[in-house]
Amino acid sequence: MSVFAPEEYRRRIAATRERMAAEGIDVLLASHPANMNYLSGYDGWSYYVHQLVALSLDDGDPVWIGREMDAAGARLTVFMDEGRIHSYPDEYVDARDRHCMQRVAGILESLGWHRGRIGVEMDAWYFTARAYVELGACLTEARLVDAWPLVNWVRLVKSPPEIEMMRAAGRIVSRAMGVAAEAIAPGVRECDAIAEITRALLQGTPEHWGDYPATLPHAGSGAKAAAPHLTWTGAPFEAGAATNIELGGCHHRYHAALARTLCLGSAPPRLHTLAEVTREGLHAALDAARPGAACEEVEAAWRRVIARAGYEKRSRIGYSIGLNYPPDWGEQSASLRAGDTTVLEPDMCFHLMLGMWMDGWGFELSETFRVAEGEPEVLTDFPRELLTKE
Repeated sequence: MSVFAPEEYRRRIAATRERMAAEGIDVLLASHPANMNYLSGYDGWSYYVHQLVALSLDDGDPVWIGREMDAAGARLTVFMDEGRIHSYPDEYVDARDRHCMQRVAGILESLGWHRGRIGVEMDAWYFTARAYVELGACLTEARLVDAWPLVNWVRLVKSPPEIEMMRAAGRIVSRAMGVAAEAIAPGVRECDAIAEITRALLQGTPEHWGDYPATLPHAGSGAKAAAPHLTWTGAPFEAGAATNIELGGCHHRYHAALARTLCLGSAPPRLHTLAEVTREGLHAALDAARPGAACEEVEAAWRRVIARAGYEKRSRIGYSIGLNYPPDWGEQSASLRAGDTTVLEPDMCFHLMLGMWMDGWGFELSETFRVAEGEPEVLTDFPRELLTKE
């Protein structure tokens, strides 16, 4: 049974078709798992094999196409009726002498969707070069065009039901951050602390269960606090070290992310100073995140604060967040950075990620927020100061 009502999916489909028409796309093949979910409701850990949701510009509900054994999962999760579910046999999986896109092309031909401009998601994680080549060879009456990231931009403004999912994710990750602050201690192995944090993320809250997040917990400690995106080891946390904790709560595939820094002992003055400046910059960025402002204006408000203190951050400070699958919870559309002129609208959601990675040390502070009329709604809830623990 799909998570949302059919009317919610059809609203999304209508908005997607508007963009398809504007770009001259007759049929869209969405292979990104989040875009498949967004248009159909499909949810399964099957994106390691080829699958897609096909949407015609003028022909009813979308069609799910995937591996034969995953058709049962499609029947359980999509909003469409069974006649919109098609599959290819298992003999096409990991085969060297055939490719499932040959069968996909045949399904599209049976639907009459094999002509005109067919949009494919050229930069989607799970759409491979061979898939593109095979489709092009089989769809001889069509022209394949790049439709990435068309659906991602439709997803940018959330509906009220989506916002409720993200509020639930915010509550989950806020609780998990408290567990992280308790679990990380001198002598505790990194893997053991991560196990406790992961348990909290999956357990969720009494009201909302935790889905698996698109990115696993990060807890870079000591010298590793100078770098983002490192995973854990079996090494123990050391007294006096600072640990950057970045977590993502997830509910029905919707995410809210949260980052804090925990110092195991007294924090050095340079870390205290950086934490204060970063917090001031976060408040400035949130204050700038109002409807009608551009993404680059939010980043500029932050940059003015840290520049006064002599700091610089060359990477973006945030990105649109919401529905997603591994390896990333970001939506790959709008970014909070210089040069992004995307105008903020109510119900856009962003992870404001202020990672200050220095030479041999670092500090992280983040919140997930919803653009609202007036000041933004912060969906995460945890103290913003530098955390310390003796």
